[in-house]
Amino acid sequence: MTDDLKKLQNAFDGQPPIKARKEAKNAAMTAAMAAFDEENSTAHQGNTIDTRLKEQGNKTGSKLPEFLTLSYWRKSMKLSYILAGGTSIAVLTLAIVNTGQFQELTNPTISNTTDDKSNAELTLAMKEQKKKDGYAKGLLQPVTPAPAPLQERAIIRQRNVAAPASGGKIAALPKKQFSKNEQVPGRSLGFLGSEVDVRSAPAREQSRPTRKLPKKLKMHKMIAGIRSQEPVRPQFQQQGRDKFDEITPNPLKLTQNEPVSTFSIDVDTASYSFMRASINRNVLPPKDAVRVEEMINYFPYDYQGPESRKVPFKANVTITPTPWNTHTKLVHIGIKGYDIAKQEKPHSNLVFLLDTSGSMGAANKLPLLKNSFKLLLSTLAPDDTVSIVAYAGSAGTVLEPTKAKDNNKIFAALDRLEAGGSTAGGEGIRLAYQLAEANFDKNGINRVILATDGDFNVGIRDQRQLKGFIERKRKSGVFLSILGFGMGNYNDALMQTLAQNGNGNASYIDNLSEARKVLVQEASSTLFTIAKDVKIQMEFNPKAVSEYRLIGYETRELKREDFNNDKVDAGDIGSGHTVTAIYEITPSGADGKLVNPLRYGSGNAVKTTEQQTEYGFLKLRYKLPKENKSKLIETPVQIKNTINEFSQASQDVRFATAVAAYAQLLRGGKYTGTYSYDDVINMALSAKGQDIYGYRSEFINLVRLANSAAKMQSSGN
Repeated sequence: MTDDLKKLQNAFDGQPPIKARKEAKNAAMTAAMAAFDEENSTAHQGNTIDTRLKEQGNKTGSKLPEFLTLSYWRKSMKLSYILAGGTSIAVLTLAIVNTGQFQELTNPTISNTTDDKSNAELTLAMKEQKKKDGYAKGLLQPVTPAPAPLQERAIIRQRNVAAPASGGKIAALPKKQFSKNEQVPGRSLGFLGSEVDVRSAPAREQSRPTRKLPKKLKMHKMIAGIRSQEPVRPQFQQQGRDKFDEITPNPLKLTQNEPVSTFSIDVDTASYSFMRASINRNVLPPKDAVRVEEMINYFPYDYQGPESRKVPFKANVTITPTPWNTHTKLVHIGIKGYDIAKQEKPHSNLVFLLDTSGSMGAANKLPLLKNSFKLLLSTLAPDDTVSIVAYAGSAGTVLEPTKAKDNNKIFAALDRLEAGGSTAGGEGIRLAYQLAEANFDKNGINRVILATDGDFNVGIRDQRQLKGFIERKRKSGVFLSILGFGMGNYNDALMQTLAQNGNGNASYIDNLSEARKVLVQEASSTLFTIAKDVKIQMEFNPKAVSEYRLIGYETRELKREDFNNDKVDAGDIGSGHTVTAIYEITPSGADGKLVNPLRYGSGNAVKTTEQQTEYGFLKLRYKLPKENKSKLIETPVQIKNTINEFSQASQDVRFATAVAAYAQLLRGGKYTGTYSYDDVINMALSAKGQDIYGYRSEFINLVRLANSAAKMQSSGN
């Protein structure tokens, strides 16, 4: 301490304390009140925040704890402090009063409570706030109430209301505001009046209140540290409502009675991705979710392809012993499509039809959908055209036809989409086809890409009606592809119906890696069709084959007469795509037949001799994309091409067989005998090959996980 300060201290030492005088105290309070009246004499009409302090105190004084009232400070404070800070007390009281008003506006629970219990709770809250935020410094924080519990499928209706079909872009819905005393059934008010709608879809369409809070609250000028808080968007609750068509495995057939097998090719992969999503949750997928052909065709195979584009694909046939049955053999049919060079790819007219309904709110749905389509855009040529149609309660055009080079504009349109509302999928499909047809390119690819969980609940939702609509529209030259998202209410049955009748294919996107596989690595095979209505017919030789069964393709089976009928729709194959089909056959004269020959019939077994050279005869029928008349390819299945040892078959044949065995085990293993998951793992390991993208390694790990899940399920039962 300096000498000057010591002198000053000594000068005050021994002086008697200054006593408070009642007259000075009253004078200070009168001056403070007069100053406040003068400052607020021009307050706007209806502004409750700027009203006289005394009037505000009359309205809210009953809600203030005693230590915050003016009478408390008059009794307890010394006159010397009043003289020095009378105006500060007035400002502090004003802040406290208006803080109560702020809480009254934002917290209906506090504002509507006047009993003693609520006063006690408010007092406790403000005391706690005083400890944390420093009431002694004059800083006050409002007590933000905890979010109200939301009912199942709660939807925050703030944005994303689709405009009518003729209205262009989707309009944004402003945040709904309500007055502090308004009671709305089925609704809960979030922070600063933002609306949280917890009612059912029909109830939300009924009348809505129109009263609003003041648009501008100037409380931030008087209260420091108040921060706005965005309400948390509720996730759609999975409800275990996944829908799959019932599948009955293909039965064993007697060649003598039914020598001909006919089916449509299938290049879909949705079943495999859904299986993977289930297994990664340590749950075995439903049996009807496992389609063997989609499991096999998930993987690319290095089959020999055609030499020119004139014949769009080539069939490769291999005959091997059956790993799970020593008495039978496998006829492995591998088809490879012609691979279009990048410079030969035609112009694309694509319409993205995106489901933005409330059921798409989960992280593995709409957010994943947006990122997936951004990946697809990276594969398009600058002059390719992209349009976006979104549907929820109604359908609307989000993005008019735009060149792919304007990717920032397309990205912005995708980013604006948010989930909310019911699902008018049928109306969305109508609008998407209209947009595709309006911008039709007769020399290019015209395709609608529908991304949804299939939960259509408004408008056209019957599978038969949608099927009929899609069948009529495919004649226009616009094809349809399906991308499925999510679990819990995934409607696989509807997705398959739409894809199979729209000259398109169906995939299931469970993660971003799968999106890259489908929309980037396999974009050519997904978008560029080289042959449509591709059908396979196998005629078995009764003298060489006594029994046979087609492994998979249950939902693709056709009648024998459908093969030559060009009016019957079938599957399509894209550029560079591979398709695999496997028959299990029992050669004539072999042991282990499941069906005994008739005593009095003509189907007695005839042993194969040197004169019998063919197990069967393979026929393929197809149409070129722009043609309506089919063409035919024929290939004999010769016995001499049989491989005696399974280990000598190519890696592709062996790996496809491992996948077929695994899929059959997931479905119950009716024809696989004692073959196990461990046997599948060993077979797949020996046939993994180069595996550039790691798909086969992932498969082996999934088999291990399925083995563990199956054991847990067995022990649980």
